[in-house]
Amino acid sequence: MNKNDVLQKICDCGVVAVVRAESADQAMKIADSCVEAGICAIEITFTVDGALEVIKKLAESNKDGKILIGAGTILDPETARAAILAGAQFIVSPCLNTEVVKVCNRYQVACMPGAMTVKEAVEGLEAGADIIKVFPGELFGPAIIKAFKGPLPYIKLMPTGGVNLDNVGEWIKAGSVAVGVGGNLTAGAKKGDYESIVTIGKQFVEKVKQARASK
Repeated sequence: MNKNDVLQKICDCGVVAVVRAESADQAMKIADSCVEAGICAIEITFTVDGALEVIKKLAESNKDGKILIGAGTILDPETARAAILAGAQFIVSPCLNTEVVKVCNRYQVACMPGAMTVKEAVEGLEAGADIIKVFPGELFGPAIIKAFKGPLPYIKLMPTGGVNLDNVGEWIKAGSVAVGVGGNLTAGAKKGDYESIVTIGKQFVEKVKQARASK
C-alpha cells in the first residue's frame, strides 16, 4: 500500500489506536482488539518492550492489508528506519525531528511529527510532514484545532492526548482529520479486559462518524 493510500485510510477511519503496553504479548492482544473494533490504524509505541518485534509480527500477519501498522514515540532517524524496515507504514513522533521526516520521505512512508505551536506546525510542513500531531492535546482542547486552521486552513491535524468519548466529536468537528487515542481506549488491557477495548473502540469509531455527518 502506498503512502497516499495509507493516509487516506487513516483519515477515513478517523481513529489511530496508540498502543502503550507492558509487554509485546499485551501489545499484540490490544492490536487484535482494536482491529475487531474497526480501528484499522495501530500505532505501536517504542515505549513498549520489544516494539520492533511486535511491528514485525503484525506485518507478517497482515498479508491481506486489513490494518495499518504504525510506529510511535520515534525520536531519531535510526529508530524510524528500523521501524520502517520492520514493516511500519506510518511514523509518529511527539515532536519534530527533521531527520526523521527525511527518512520517512526517503522511504515514502507517512510521517506525523508532534507540534504545540503554529511555528512548530509550519516547520513540520516545510520539512515534509504529512499530518501534524497536536500534542499534548489535553493542554489545549479542541479549540486549538480551529486556532491552527485559521492561518493554516490546509493543514491536516491529528490531536493525541486527552481525546476521550466525551470530546472526540468536538475534536472532529473542529477540523481534525483523525484522533490518536491511547489510555482512554486501551486501559482495560491492564486487567486483561480486552473485550472493553473492542466495546470502547466501536464507540470511538461511531462517534467520529456521527461528528462528520453533523458537520
